[in-house]
Amino acid sequence: MYILRMSRKMVSIHEAAEFLGVAAQTLRRWEREGKLIPDERTPGGRRRYDLSRLRPEQFHTAEAARRTVAYARVSSHDQKDDLERQKQVLELYCARQGWTFEVIADLGSGMNYHKKGLRRLLASIIDGEVGRLVITHRDRLLRFGAELVFAICEAKNVEVVILNQGEDTTFEEDLAKDVLEIITVFSARLYGSRSRKNQKLLDGVRQAVEASQC
Repeated sequence: MYILRMSRKMVSIHEAAEFLGVAAQTLRRWEREGKLIPDERTPGGRRRYDLSRLRPEQFHTAEAARRTVAYARVSSHDQKDDLERQKQVLELYCARQGWTFEVIADLGSGMNYHKKGLRRLLASIIDGEVGRLVITHRDRLLRFGAELVFAICEAKNVEVVILNQGEDTTFEEDLAKDVLEIITVFSARLYGSRSRKNQKLLDGVRQAVEASQC
């Protein structure tokens, strides 16, 4: 009697993720949830998957309910062209990955936690509606506090994709505006929003900011 044995092709987590059309982080989450356990591990602890056992149709339905959201932001109205460029970059990237997605755009300071788009994004993440968040730079999310949003994403099993890990081209301009916003708030509390001291301080800061950008 002959027994036909199918040869197994063992692949890495990244190859398996590409075959299934998801991110490697998603496979790690599926392992934690018990949905897809690696077939073996190397002596070094690396995951290996039997390619013949993987079936994309088994997993895509569950993930389809959670959508991909791309988030774009600029600080002021005079940066609207940059906002459009961000949106185009995000749309092109998501489309090339074959993802169904929506773009949320905000116009406001990176210090402002009450922007309409940001609040809608966070609500969707907390409600479990988002499976993937895509941004061009980490500072596009928030100037300070992005790590907290990333922690919420991790807790909700949301994959975070940051297209550019380097410094944003508008970093200095946005940072100057954010610093001015901080000083405006504190000086108003110290001297009163309409006091001459407050106005004098703000005028001096604005001049310093403008000089630094020359």
